[in-house]
Amino acid sequence: MKAIRRFTVRTVLPEQLQPLHELALNLRWSWHPETRELFRSVDPEVWAAVGEDPVRLLGEVPATRLAALAADRRFLRRLGDLHDDLRDYLAGPRWYQSAPPVGDGSSPLPEAIAYFSPEYGIAAALPQYSGGLGILAGDHLKAASDLGVPIIGVGLFYRHGYFRQSLDRDGWQQERYPLLDPDELAVSLLREADGTPCRIDLALPAGRTLGAHIWKAQVGRVPLLLLDSDIEANTPADRDVTDRLYGGGSEHRLLQEMLLGIGGVRAVRTYCRLTGHRAPEVFHTNEGHAGFLGVERIRELVAPVEQHGQGLDFAAALEAVRAGTVFTTHTPVPAGIDRFDRDLVARHFGGDAALAGVPVERVLALGAETWQDGDPKLFNMAAMGLRLAQRANGVSTLHGAVSRSMFNGLWPGFDAAEVPITSITNGVHAPTWIDPAVVRLGAALLGSDAAEAAITTGEEKRWTGLERIGDDRIWELRRALRAQLAEEARRRLHASWRQRGAGEAELGWVSSVLDPDVLTIGFARRVPSYKRLTLMLRDPARLRALLLHPERPVQIVVAGKAHPADDGGKRLIQQLVAFADDPAVRHRIVFLPDYDMAMAKHLYPGCDVWLNNPLRPLEACGTSGMKAALNGCLNLSILDGWWDEWYDGRNGWAIPTADGSGPERLDPDSPEAERRDDLEAAALYDLIEHQVAARFYDRGADGLPHHWIAMVRHTLVTLGPKVLAGRMVREYVERLYAPAATAQRELAAAESGGTGHAGARELAAWKARVGAAWPGVRVEHVEADAPGDAQELGSALELRVQVSLGALEPADVEVQVVAGRVDEADRISDAAVLALKPAGGADLTGRHRYEGSLELSRTGPFGYTVRVLPAHRLLASPAELGLVALPAESSGMDAGLLR
Repeated sequence: MKAIRRFTVRTVLPEQLQPLHELALNLRWSWHPETRELFRSVDPEVWAAVGEDPVRLLGEVPATRLAALAADRRFLRRLGDLHDDLRDYLAGPRWYQSAPPVGDGSSPLPEAIAYFSPEYGIAAALPQYSGGLGILAGDHLKAASDLGVPIIGVGLFYRHGYFRQSLDRDGWQQERYPLLDPDELAVSLLREADGTPCRIDLALPAGRTLGAHIWKAQVGRVPLLLLDSDIEANTPADRDVTDRLYGGGSEHRLLQEMLLGIGGVRAVRTYCRLTGHRAPEVFHTNEGHAGFLGVERIRELVAPVEQHGQGLDFAAALEAVRAGTVFTTHTPVPAGIDRFDRDLVARHFGGDAALAGVPVERVLALGAETWQDGDPKLFNMAAMGLRLAQRANGVSTLHGAVSRSMFNGLWPGFDAAEVPITSITNGVHAPTWIDPAVVRLGAALLGSDAAEAAITTGEEKRWTGLERIGDDRIWELRRALRAQLAEEARRRLHASWRQRGAGEAELGWVSSVLDPDVLTIGFARRVPSYKRLTLMLRDPARLRALLLHPERPVQIVVAGKAHPADDGGKRLIQQLVAFADDPAVRHRIVFLPDYDMAMAKHLYPGCDVWLNNPLRPLEACGTSGMKAALNGCLNLSILDGWWDEWYDGRNGWAIPTADGSGPERLDPDSPEAERRDDLEAAALYDLIEHQVAARFYDRGADGLPHHWIAMVRHTLVTLGPKVLAGRMVREYVERLYAPAATAQRELAAAESGGTGHAGARELAAWKARVGAAWPGVRVEHVEADAPGDAQELGSALELRVQVSLGALEPADVEVQVVAGRVDEADRISDAAVLALKPAGGADLTGRHRYEGSLELSRTGPFGYTVRVLPAHRLLASPAELGLVALPAESSGMDAGLLR
């Protein structure tokens, strides 16, 4: 019979063991080996049976065992030491508390930052993630905790998480959604002072209210607030709003994103009220899913107008919100952006569901696709995120360039290179992803404290010394990690075949799968088409020959999940599984279902080579290769994402990208795409056979592959500090969070004896005035004094420019010369910008003259143009308004050949 209700009965810990509860509820255990080892020692069999989850362990360990531990002085000493260590970690100063001043040092770092993401990969025991976005968000919080950055994480609590994956007998992906019981997880319900659960309410159309409770997960020093709509006050449909990650239809997703953004801001306010935590000065939107947080913050600033007549108008509130908001985009393709029907959004932000003081038409304008080829019927979450943030970034250098091109339409009149989207390359949280054996090897050379500092901060100087690791020690470690992976893969493969219906008598072959002495290649990630899971199958005979080579065999471990609605991705998995099921090769290639963080911690260290072959440039970053590199694994990848930036020829191999451009190359059904895949697959096979395997099996007289080991050592020393989340978070603090906090304070400050947000009111009024007057701004005349048509290197052009400013003043603008190399169509590249200076007041016709000297510092075809841009001290970028005045087409461009 089926139970009608389900709940968890928790063990009552003896008083001496109470610190175990505190250790279990702080997710620092997930990246702290000593704490994990303590929990394992409580009961090794139960620890393994509960998936290495401390909360479930304490719920299932026998009472007799707890009683024995309560009398075990040795165990109690370890427990006391680790409890003290956690408290020191939580309370002591970290990097942030002594960070050097940013900029001129006149403005302190933010008192707090709120970080919003739709998913978080903290630990396998808290399955609230689907892939790279969630893992990145989890690593961001962990690194912030290690560095002492005062972040509050905000997300949703999905009762079914993401799906668990298995295979049927034919290799077709099967999904199941186990129900998560919060009482079995490392979370606690946020409660009011009187003990009642805190509740967040959102107004919905037709007078409905969506309520949510707040679960708090403690990620080291960082609180993570997760909103849960599965409460009795909601209708059955509304209880399911947070049922699963990335599930449901369009309205379901919209409600999730409203709850994440609007409800998330209210959850942060509630948490700060109850705990005394500093209010965030900066709000970080990790991808567009949480974009509505900016709309809620506008409501907070506008609402007093409705109530007391002392708040801001919408325009000033928008400027105040933008100043303190950071937006990170993770997608390199428009198809990866959430877009909703405009009428659906209007229904949820208008009428009786409207936010006080926030007109629905202003909300709709934030997400409007106003650029050429944009769809006026759709509401674009990324466009809203960019319009609500004064600072934005992509997640690798290449992705930043792709993003500037993709979102160029929001800044008309500017070249893509000038679009105000910077880049901060992702990083990974080393204590989570480095195998403890690798850490021990580094600690033996650097010392334990130095090794911990090295993997926490991402400072290159702290990695000095690893170059002294001996070849024999590296090779011994690499073989041990391969053997560890082989054992784990056999266990998982056996379980998978039993799920697929195989009998025990059929599975004797599993015990010989994977050889710890064979070159091991790993490939594990989500399975959208652009990641090309099956590129390795392009020539099955060639792959088979590589796997079964008599002297230089290769073995491959593959894992990945396709989205439940993506039948194309499921077919790719089925094709791979069908190849791997062949008895002739199944000992050399395996597909492991249910890829998650627990599996990944064995995969990355155990592989010699990490394979990544996406369609360039569709991989925004691709952090799996970073995790592999931290364990001494070499990368074999298309030059995309982070690998395009940090590949140096000695840390792995670059798979050549086939020539071609335009949408046809990225269309999987086009002839050009077929040719591309054929060429890139052939290049992949050649690299594996003639370079990768050849080097791996090239042994010296002592049996060691010294050239290979040198690449491993070089990878650890040079890539180690670069790929760390500690480096990434420090860059966010220095380049985005600190400037955003400074801008927010400037706009929030009060006039002497006046009300607050004087800067926001000033900037909004100035933007309105400039926008209205801009049609009257023109470049009227440009002339240059030069000795001849062909100029010499090192000479200078003396420029004089006349501009009409209409109703504006010279203080409202900057007149610039943009100069650089030109192509046959006179398009400028590698541009340098020079600001011209005003020369006197307006003439009798109202024109203003600007002058300057343009130094000719490069040879070859050279050209320049002149433009007028809005200028204000509170702008983060001269392109912020998207306004520019250029010379009329008839005036052409002064250009000459420099010798």
